[in-house]
Amino acid sequence: MIKPSVGLALEGVPFICLSIVATLTFAINEWELAALIMLVVTAFSFNFFRDPERVAPSNEALAVSPADGKVVKVGRAVDPITGVERTVICVFMNVFNVHVNRLPVASMVRRIEYIPGKFFNASLDKASKDNERCLIHAEDANGGAWTVVQIAGLIARRIVCRVEPGDFLSRGQRFGLIKFGSRVDLYMPDDYAPCVAVGDKVHAGETPVARKVG
Repeated sequence: MIKPSVGLALEGVPFICLSIVATLTFAINEWELAALIMLVVTAFSFNFFRDPERVAPSNEALAVSPADGKVVKVGRAVDPITGVERTVICVFMNVFNVHVNRLPVASMVRRIEYIPGKFFNASLDKASKDNERCLIHAEDANGGAWTVVQIAGLIARRIVCRVEPGDFLSRGQRFGLIKFGSRVDLYMPDDYAPCVAVGDKVHAGETPVARKVG
C-alpha cells in the first residue's frame, strides 16, 4: 500500500520563505504584533501550498476529480474548446483547500489556451465565462475529449499550468495549480456519467467524479 505524504508545491516556496524572513525580522526587533501576524501568514502559506500524494481508484472506468473542494455545479454547458454542449462538473476551491490540480483520466494534452479576464467570486456561474482562465484540452486512449478549465477567483491572481501540448499524463497526475482561491470546470465525453452531486466534497486525483458507461 502506498502511504500518503504531504509535500509543498514549488510555486509556494517564495511566499513561504518571504513570510518566514519577515516573521524572524519582526521577532528579532521585538515587534510582537507584527511577528504574530506574519507567523499566521507563514502557517497559512504552508497550508495553502501543501501538495499531498494521492492514490487514484484502481477501477480504470472512473474519472477522478481535477481539484479539491466542493462541487457547485453538475449539468450541461457548452465546452469552451469544442463548442459542443457536454456534461460539466464544477469544483470550487476555497483558500483552505489544496490548490494543486490533476487530470481526471490518463490522456494526451492536445491544446492549451489562456484567456485573460475579471476576478469575480469563482463560485458564481458567470466566472466560467468572465474570469481569467486557462483551458486544457486532452484526449484519452479511446479518443474521448476532456476539457479542464482553471478559473481564477476573487482572490486568485495567478494560474499555473505546468503542461504543454503533446504531454501525456496519467490519471490523477498534477498539471498545475491556482493561487489563492479558485474553481475548476471539467467537461466530459458523453460516455461518462457523473457520480457526484452539488454539495459533495472531493479530493483531486482521488475522488471519483464520473464513471464510464459506454
